[in-house]
This record gives sequence, C-alpha cells and structure tokens, in this order.
Amino acid sequence: MNDARTVFLCPGQGAQSVGMGKAWFDAHPTAAQTFAAADETVSLQVDGADARLSELCFNGPEQQLNRTDVSQPALYTCAIAAYQGLLEEHGSIDIAAASGLSLGEWTALHLSGAIGFIDGLRLVALRGRLMQAAAEQTDGSMVALIGADEQQAQEVCDESARGEVLVPANFNAPGQVVISGAKGACTRSLETAAKMNLKATELSVAGAFHSPLMEPAAEGLANALAGIELETPQVTVWSNVTGRPHDPEDLELIKSRLVQQLTSPVRWQQSCESMAEELTSTPEVSIEFHELAPGTVLRGLFRRTDRSVKVQAHDTPDKPKSAPVQAETSSEPAS
Repeated sequence: MNDARTVFLCPGQGAQSVGMGKAWFDAHPTAAQTFAAADETVSLQVDGADARLSELCFNGPEQQLNRTDVSQPALYTCAIAAYQGLLEEHGSIDIAAASGLSLGEWTALHLSGAIGFIDGLRLVALRGRLMQAAAEQTDGSMVALIGADEQQAQEVCDESARGEVLVPANFNAPGQVVISGAKGACTRSLETAAKMNLKATELSVAGAFHSPLMEPAAEGLANALAGIELETPQVTVWSNVTGRPHDPEDLELIKSRLVQQLTSPVRWQQSCESMAEELTSTPEVSIEFHELAPGTVLRGLFRRTDRSVKVQAHDTPDKPKSAPVQAETSSEPAS
C-alpha cells in the first residue's frame, strides 16, 4: 500500500454482520478510539433501552444491527475504524480516490477531507433514522432481478407498477439489478420477471429504498445538510447518482447529490466501470483498490464488473490477499 496510490471502496447497508470491527478494535488503538468517539456521539435505542454502537457491532443481536437506523452509523464507524487501523499499519496512505456504495459514499467523502468524522457520523445517523421512519410509514419492498439489464429492469417496473411506485433502485453489477417500490407492485414484478425468463427474489428489507417512497427522508436530510459546510474534497470521490466523479468545486451540488441519492438508483456498476477506466489507464502510475471493513461485497461486485481490477479486502487486520472471496451478496440493496 505504501508504494502505490490507493483507491478505497466503502461498503453500504447489507454488508453489516455481528462482530464487525472487533478485530480492528482489538488490534489498533486508533480504531478503538474511533468506536469510542462514535459511542459518545450517537444515541441508539434498542427495545426502549440505550445501546452502545460498539456493543451492537461486536455482539448484536443481528436483528437490531440490521435496523436501518443502527446499521448505517455502525457501518460508517466500522469502515473508518478500519482505515485508522490501516494508517497505523502503514504509516501513511496516498489516497488517489474513494467511492462508496450508497451509505458508503459518506465514508468516501470523509476520507477525502470533505467532512469531519463526527459531523459525518451525526448526519449518517440522522439519515438512517429518516430512512427507517420513511420505511415504516409506507408499505414498500425491493426485488432483486438476476440476469436483467437496465432496459429489462425498466420493463419489469413499467408492466408491474399499475399506478403504484416501482423503479430501478440499484445497478450493482452486470446482470444484477434491484427494483424498489410499493409492496403490491413488487409482488407483481415476480410474475412479470418470470415471464421474461429473469430470476426474481423479493428481499427482506425495511422498505423501498432509493425510490420516491423515500422522499420524506430526502427532505429531512436536505434540511440538515443546509446547515453543514463541506470542505473541498482532496481526492476524487464518485457519486452514486451519476456513476461519475463529483465536481470538487461545487460543494452545493455534492450536497444535492447526497439528497438525490435517497430517491434515485445507485449506479454502482457504472461507478466501477468509470473507476477502472479512469484510474488504471496510466501504466506508469501504480494503483491499488482496497475495500474497507466490513465484508467483501464490493470486491465481489467489482470482480463481476471488471475482472482486470483486483480488490484487497480489509475485513480484519492483515487480511491475506489470497483469501477466498466470500459468497457475493450483491443482490442486496445498499442504502
């Protein structure tokens, strides 16, 4: 890592698992300090009682960790704790770019210097609460389509909506698209997809993320971002909304994209294609791709998108490069 420029990939919702971050916490004081700061900053409630973010990360229970209002600040903290641990291991890291899947875009912006850890954590925690509330206010769901391209996914939505909300929500990798919307429309989409010889699976999620049903959450996030001053990113950060890099000179547009992301599809496949094209096109510049904790979901998605790009995951300290890729959970939405 010291001899190459680094591209960090930052996981989104769906990557969480009980025990995440514990190895980093145990191995590196700066990682432990990151979790301690998060515990002091974020107030979480589980079954009506106060709960520490670190405790939920390390010990669960899984059902509570999977809640949108818990998993989002937990994932943000875990990824940054891993980054702090990597800094301890390597002394310094030359970051060329950063990109994150949905929620992970906030982590990427922190790594770029655009927002401080605490401000970012507070906003991410608010984002999770707003999305959880929006999900509870609507009867929404999501469906993974395997083997579909963007046009086919749109056809499934158009035929199945019947006046209800149903839209493409995640373009994860070639042949892996998630659609999102009203529960009834999602149910109808299963039959529509079968007629088109596509495999469709309804996902166990809190609601219809990255669809117009998240508009109340988007409004709340916009109000919160209005009072925040971003700093100019010092490295390139990719936008989920466009699948292209943010304009570092237009901080208000970055805010707008973060709000728009809640109701727009996540273009992760396009982001990966763009990163591979723009960051690996100069042979004399050594570039390495590294996925922050937890999990290896993004490594799997990049592998399906462009096999020429190798991604090293850091679910735990000193993870061997030759470690097998875990089963890909790329049909899961990232919120």
